[in-house]
Amino acid sequence: MNMTSYFRPIVRTGSPRSKNSIFLAETNYWVSEAEEIKFGKKTKLVSINDVPDWWKKRWLKKRSDILGMEFGFPKLMGILNVTPDSFSDGGNHVKLDAALNQAKFMEENGVDIIDIGGESTRPGALTVPILEEIRRIEPVISGISARSKIPISVDTRKSEVASAAHKAGASMVNDVSGFTFDPNLLPYCSKFNLPVCVMHMKGSPENMQNNPKYENILIEVFDFLENQIGKLVEAGISRDQIIADVGIGFGKNIEHNLTLIKNISLFHGLGVPLLLGVSRKSIISNVAKVEKPSDRVHGSISLAISALGQGVQVFRVHDVAETRQAFDLWVAVNFGE
Repeated sequence: MNMTSYFRPIVRTGSPRSKNSIFLAETNYWVSEAEEIKFGKKTKLVSINDVPDWWKKRWLKKRSDILGMEFGFPKLMGILNVTPDSFSDGGNHVKLDAALNQAKFMEENGVDIIDIGGESTRPGALTVPILEEIRRIEPVISGISARSKIPISVDTRKSEVASAAHKAGASMVNDVSGFTFDPNLLPYCSKFNLPVCVMHMKGSPENMQNNPKYENILIEVFDFLENQIGKLVEAGISRDQIIADVGIGFGKNIEHNLTLIKNISLFHGLGVPLLLGVSRKSIISNVAKVEKPSDRVHGSISLAISALGQGVQVFRVHDVAETRQAFDLWVAVNFGE
């Protein structure tokens, strides 16, 4: 869809609420104003009455449940990397017992879905052979599925890996390439009616941080996700079973990342649940000078809270217990529950 104007809802909570406001996706968040964004123009604040119906329709639409997750309150996607070289916790959960124990710990502390990956996609990472990726994830997914009903997503770009993960018990595919890497992955997800998460990444993990440039980061990421969601729907995946991720740290510099987080409510215009994956990422070390990834818990939660205040529904996190505690308090203060 070609658009000249984009509208970012100014999301609010609590009272007093403006008489002309609308509720975002049938939740307690509300909107009475929006920021109009155009290529090469200064943004301006407009009344909800001046926002085209197309945008308001997507803001208003209730987000359908996915794998039993209801999006009126924030959901946590727990990260379980079974890789030797992930940027944050590489090697910690390579052994099966360690991975299963971590999954159990996350479940006991309020995780809503566990995302299992067997290929690091950190900047500079090389592609892992298909059979090796399957060898890493298959026993972990099988082990979790054997003892728990917690939903499992597989973090992969490859159809063969998705197939093995699905057979082992995974019920969702999270593709950091936004379904641009493997042309067979989308048909596979459609054939088996698997929910998906589509992410924006400029380039590939090998080269994505080689001086990424955008004319307008917000518009370009929005257009990519809108176009990819359209392709998913055309292939037979229901729009109600799609989650979108702006891809913090994937082909973006610090300014790009901060801009996306600050303005992430724009992406409610996609009409699907939004996922933020910022946990322990280098944006925190760049701003707060915290080099060790495991020490970036506070920064991770701070950025997540910023997005939570804008109505983001899903958060991909390493530190489930700490994030759940912070979110429960935020919800109690802002929604009275």
